[in-house]
Amino acid sequence: MANVVVVGAQWGDEGKGKIVDWLSERADVIARFQGGHNAGHTLVIEGEVFKLHALPSGVVRGGKLSVIGNGVVLDPWHLLGEIETIRKQGVEITPETLMIAENAPLILPYHGELDRAREEAASKGTKIGTTGRGIGPCYEDKVGRRAIRVADLADPATLEARVDRALEHHNALRKGMGVDPIDRAALLNSINEIAPQILAYAAPVWKVMNEKRKEGKRILFEGAQGALLDIDFGTYPFVTSSNVIAGQAATGVGIGPGSIDYVLGIVKAYTTRVGEGPFPTELDDADGQRLGERGHEFGTTTGRKRRCGWFDAALVRQTCATSGVKGICLTKLDVLDGFDTLKICVGYELDGERLDYLPTAADAQARCTPIYEEVDGWSESTEGARTWNELPANAVKYVRHIEELIDCPVALLSTSPERDDTILVTDPFAD
Repeated sequence: MANVVVVGAQWGDEGKGKIVDWLSERADVIARFQGGHNAGHTLVIEGEVFKLHALPSGVVRGGKLSVIGNGVVLDPWHLLGEIETIRKQGVEITPETLMIAENAPLILPYHGELDRAREEAASKGTKIGTTGRGIGPCYEDKVGRRAIRVADLADPATLEARVDRALEHHNALRKGMGVDPIDRAALLNSINEIAPQILAYAAPVWKVMNEKRKEGKRILFEGAQGALLDIDFGTYPFVTSSNVIAGQAATGVGIGPGSIDYVLGIVKAYTTRVGEGPFPTELDDADGQRLGERGHEFGTTTGRKRRCGWFDAALVRQTCATSGVKGICLTKLDVLDGFDTLKICVGYELDGERLDYLPTAADAQARCTPIYEEVDGWSESTEGARTWNELPANAVKYVRHIEELIDCPVALLSTSPERDDTILVTDPFAD
């Protein structure tokens, strides 16, 4: 039985939540392997909207094990609040259905404070566009070996020692920024207050995941953000603070890379981005406005308006390569309904030279101009289509041309936010 990794193949917001939820019906275990609660996944199930940030998308399905892996940085207060919200919507969450890696780092209040202070102090042009949730500073503490991890909550002496090491670093930073030092006693009190609730879900995730694999259980690995925000392969420095590409799935839960059988890349039929950074196909005209309005392009986490542009085949071809994508799920095709002409970016011009990939250097990325192909649009509706025969001929041509340009087949096609409005071409679990 195949184990499947789902990654966003653009700048995030590709519709991973719906697809992970749709695929989770075929899975036994759904595991988040990176990111924090800066990611937002919106699920629409029988008309009810679920907005998830820290919880794996599989929690809305009964009889599944949802896992938060060690590659995730976890805000415990946010998680408990999100669990309570989802419970009020009728979803039961227990330690039998949700598991948190004991070695997952915790986002504490001072991480968010530092995140926001840095962004406020940054001059124009140097702002990253962070959500201010503390994700970056927490990852910094992880690699700096001063993070507080879930397992530390069970041992007061260890917890105090870890907090003291962290405060030594953070109070020095805060002093330099003119911010008051952290109240150690208040911090420890607040951590100890929520510790029992978090520890109820704690487990050696690496062990459980390997046991599930040996039992032949189907595992669905869920990423957050998109590959173009990867700390190594994204549009640095306007990126997230973790590896987003598929290779992180193994590291982020403690399972061998040989356990991954299929990588599914989620791709919008156009392109969007939230926050700062290069965006070669961005549209500042009526077409861009139309895409944003029709696609309801506002961030699930921040509510910020997303920047919109034409489909960038060069970028998606690049991310399919770095993640080893075997097939893509094309989402939001219905947003393109009614356009007479559509454009697809097939490469870039940089200083008179044609490139078929986005260069690494930030200044070179900023100077790239897109090279477009124009294709005919369609006037008919694709919304809610569940078979190829229900799609307009030009919509099918558009999809097939994208397959050629990105050198990767379409495995799934999503035609609305509803779970069942999905055309299955290749079942990733049948690989």
